[in-house]
Amino acid sequence: MYKFSIYAASFFILTLLCVLLFNAVSIVHYSHEDETRSADCAIVAGAGIAGDLPSAVFRERLNHAITLYQQGLVRKLILTGGLSPNATRSDAAVAQQYVLAKGIPASAVLIEEQSTLTRENVRFAKMLMQEHQLHSALIVSDPLHMRRLMTIVQDNGITAWASPTPTSRYRSLTAKSAFLLSETIWYSGYLILRILPLSFI
Repeated sequence: MYKFSIYAASFFILTLLCVLLFNAVSIVHYSHEDETRSADCAIVAGAGIAGDLPSAVFRERLNHAITLYQQGLVRKLILTGGLSPNATRSDAAVAQQYVLAKGIPASAVLIEEQSTLTRENVRFAKMLMQEHQLHSALIVSDPLHMRRLMTIVQDNGITAWASPTPTSRYRSLTAKSAFLLSETIWYSGYLILRILPLSFI
């Protein structure tokens, strides 16, 4: 019985490692996908703030969305993100201030200020799309975030394409490795959660 328990535990650990490795490879492979094309809007995944400015990571996502708008590929920007710890303004409100200062007209900017997680970014952005009769979207985030983000987008029934920022702040091998590890865990967890009742997702 003791040996059986050891074998079972070893098998479970080996299987878990294989699943995590497979998901990590999937994330890296998908990070090279760029489906940018014309769409009704761009949904920008939140990434925190630094005082009264978007964080460095968030800023590069916003810069990419600004470029998409300036190139005429989208007519609306949906900026997502609720309150960060100890903040008095939502991430989305700070992001709105940033894009307006870059010349984006106020009429082209929509914000959702309730989300704290990626899946909430998507869920509340979809509500804004429905409210403003937007039928398609480009999804903007860092390349290594796109596999999980696009899976959530697809699960929410949004017609969308991946448009990762080409200026991600995750540039060094150390930064990319840490982000990949984090995303592998989050993505694997989401794949488990998505088979549960929707109230748990």
